[in-house]
Amino acid sequence: MRGPGTWWRGKSTPAKVETYTRASFHFFAVSELAGVGLPVIGRIGSWPGAVLMLLVCAHAATCMLTVSRAVDWVRGRREQPVRLMCALGAFTAAVAVTALGISEYGPKGDDIDSAAGSVFGVTMIFGMGIIALGLKARRQVYAVVAGFAAGAGLIVVALTRSPLGALATAAIVLLGGGFLAFTAVFSVWLLRSVYELDEAREARARLAVAEERLRFGRDLHDVMGRNLAVIALKSELAVQLARRGRPEAVEQMIEVQRIAQESQREVRDVVRGYREADLEVELVGARGVLTAAGITCEVTGEAAGLPVEVQSALAWVVREATTNVLRHGNAERCAVEIRVSEGRVVLKVENDGAAGASDGGGGSGLAGLRERLAAVDGTLEAGRAGEGMFRLVAEVPLTGAGVREVTV
Repeated sequence: MRGPGTWWRGKSTPAKVETYTRASFHFFAVSELAGVGLPVIGRIGSWPGAVLMLLVCAHAATCMLTVSRAVDWVRGRREQPVRLMCALGAFTAAVAVTALGISEYGPKGDDIDSAAGSVFGVTMIFGMGIIALGLKARRQVYAVVAGFAAGAGLIVVALTRSPLGALATAAIVLLGGGFLAFTAVFSVWLLRSVYELDEAREARARLAVAEERLRFGRDLHDVMGRNLAVIALKSELAVQLARRGRPEAVEQMIEVQRIAQESQREVRDVVRGYREADLEVELVGARGVLTAAGITCEVTGEAAGLPVEVQSALAWVVREATTNVLRHGNAERCAVEIRVSEGRVVLKVENDGAAGASDGGGGSGLAGLRERLAAVDGTLEAGRAGEGMFRLVAEVPLTGAGVREVTV
């Protein structure tokens, strides 16, 4: 059974930031209900308290709905909730006017004035901040903050005839609402930046793959282009000589055969160079990529002196393991170890981002690694290794001297 910790660890970093943003602004609505709405009944009682309680509950629910729609808009999942934000603004003004009206014309008492004032200030500030969550430009945010502050002052001066009280109220709403609006703007910027960085990382990986494909295509064209042109030319010459009954046609076809065989050898060399990977290069690259992603990576062992076939097979294991750590988990630490034990080279990759991950039995990546290792009589084991840990172990037979274990 998956617990809350597993659910959280199974999310990517951008998804965590989005969840945190949603939860934070939903908490404002919950705190409005718990900190202002519920005490109203105890302080005021009778029908004025019930009215304010219902209004605060409805306002909190509208705020929650606006938060959800605004975050979805930030993520590009829906259109900007303009009507909902306008409705929230109008509803906020209505609650504020009602609270102030009850304070002025309703039952008298310090508790009533305090409760109504709390409802007035909190709904104005929270309503303003949550509306800012769904705005595009800073000018719009400034306009909303200034408008709410000015509106609060006008409401107070209209109902109480107190310019000093209106000025104080406008200043409080301006400062409180401005801070909450700044928080909303910063949260939207952070959320967008995290997703853009994640998309940039994926784009960089795709570009690296595309660049490698272009390199392979360019190398293959350089090898085959000239040879195929020569083969076509000599074949045409042999046809012309054969039609004339000239014995040189046989020599030309022998030359065509030689060039074709040479082309096969060169193509095999290109493909071999494309498929073979260098273990030391992959270890350095894995540490650099993981460190750039905020994952502590420790590499122990030495790859020097290993046969080329062994290095190539284990390099692909490092490459695939690094990809899995970045894509399928949310690791904070990764350890890579290379050692020689009883005539076998053992490569172990372990990370702490296994929450929600499978036990490693399936997947085309691991299946491809098993095929590569099988070509050099190697084996691969992958699966959980304790709470939140995932371990991948590759073993390849080795003949000759072992390597000494050092820290890279």
